Amino acid sequence: MSLNILIVVTNVDTYAESDLKTGLWLSELTHIYDMALKEGYQVTIASPNGGDVPIDPESLKFFMLDKISKKYWSKSFFRELLKNSKSLDDVSNEKFDLIYLAGGHGTMFDFIDNKTLQNSIAKQYEIGKMVAAICHGVGGLLNVKLSNGEYLIKDKKITGFNWFEESLAGRKKIVPFNLEAALKERGSAYEKAVIPMTSYVVTDGNLITGQNPFSSKEIAEVIMKQFKKKAK
Repeated sequence: MSLNILIVVTNVDTYAESDLKTGLWLSELTHIYDMALKEGYQVTIASPNGGDVPIDPESLKFFMLDKISKKYWSKSFFRELLKNSKSLDDVSNEKFDLIYLAGGHGTMFDFIDNKTLQNSIAKQYEIGKMVAAICHGVGGLLNVKLSNGEYLIKDKKITGFNWFEESLAGRKKIVPFNLEAALKERGSAYEKAVIPMTSYVVTDGNLITGQNPFSSKEIAEVIMKQFKKKAK
C-alpha cells in the first residue's frame, strides 16, 4: 500500500538576533525521506513559504553529516528538491497519512505561529492520522489547538530539544524561546533522555516526537513500524 507523507521544513536561514546562519537540520529530513522512499511511499516536502529550504551549516559538518545525509546531499536531484519545496498553502487541502515536522533552529521562527500548519496538524490528528515532529520541529506543535479548544500536546507524552542541549549547542542566548519550558507550560508530559544529545523517541497514540538530531534514524524507524502495524 502506498502511503502519502508530508514533510514540513523551514524557510528561515538566519537567527533574528544574530548573523549566525541556521535552517533545516539535514538528517532530520534525510532519514525519514530515505525510509519512506524505500517503502515506496509518496513524499511531499513543503515549507511555510515554499521555495528554497536553507540547510543549517552545522548539520553539514563532518561529525554531523552521517552516511544517509551525505548520500542525499551529494545528489543534485535532492538539492533541486530543496530549492523548490511546495508551500504549505498549496498542500493544505491534500490528504496525508503522516505530517512530519523536521527541525533545525529556523523552525523556531516560522513554524510557531503558522496558522496553515496549525490547522493541518489539528485536522490530521483529529481524524486519527499520524503526526510526528523532531527536535526544534516539535515547536510547531506548541500552538496547535484541537476542536475542543485545548492544546494538542496537553497531557500528551512528548519530547523535543531540551534547554541543556541548547547550552551545549551554544544557541541559548539567541533562540527566541526555551522549547523545553514552553512544552511543559502547555501541559505536556515532557520527557527527555538521561544522557543529552542521544536518541530518544516518544510515542503517544498517533503523536510521535524525537528529542534531537541524534533521534533522526530512530524516529523514522518508529514511524515505519507504526505504519506496518496499522496495515495488519
